[in-house]
Amino acid sequence: MTTPLDQTQAIHPDSLRQAARGCATGVAVLTTRRGDELFAKTVSSFITLSMDPPLISVAVGKHSPLIQAAEHSGRLAVSVLRVGQEQLSRHFATPGAGRSTGAFTDVRTRTEVTGAPVLDGCLTWFDCRLHSVLPGGDHSILIGMPVAVACSEGEPLLYHEGAYHAPAPLTAPSTPRPDRAPMASGVRT
Repeated sequence: MTTPLDQTQAIHPDSLRQAARGCATGVAVLTTRRGDELFAKTVSSFITLSMDPPLISVAVGKHSPLIQAAEHSGRLAVSVLRVGQEQLSRHFATPGAGRSTGAFTDVRTRTEVTGAPVLDGCLTWFDCRLHSVLPGGDHSILIGMPVAVACSEGEPLLYHEGAYHAPAPLTAPSTPRPDRAPMASGVRT
């Protein structure tokens, strides 16, 4: 028999941080526009949330001005970075660097459908209407409904153990066993 976890004992934030460092994540830049002001922030907590309806989610520190700007404008974009774009990640992770009037200095962007900035040269992008904002402890979770997306060839930029990485190929691909049918739509038959 298992006993319920004592709800009064919380793990120490440093322990949680250390454990989270062991999770490899992709790196993306979240952007929005409110009038002439642009907002951007490097994030690693981006996921596709639902296919029907199409939804994505991204977590941002709850005191970030980007949240109020996205709520005001009703739009956001996520640009997933590729290997070689570490400079963009570092730039938008720097406090104050992700806020500009008119355009970002030294960072090329464009707009697609909503008017939220999309970073040029990124691996994948999602241009979204803001669906909702949920509380998430010391973060807010922005839920976006993509209205336009695109993907290009390349390798994603990864973050693991406090450093940037490129995906490493696995060992030689395995040869299918003759007694197993090929995978179809992710389901073994």
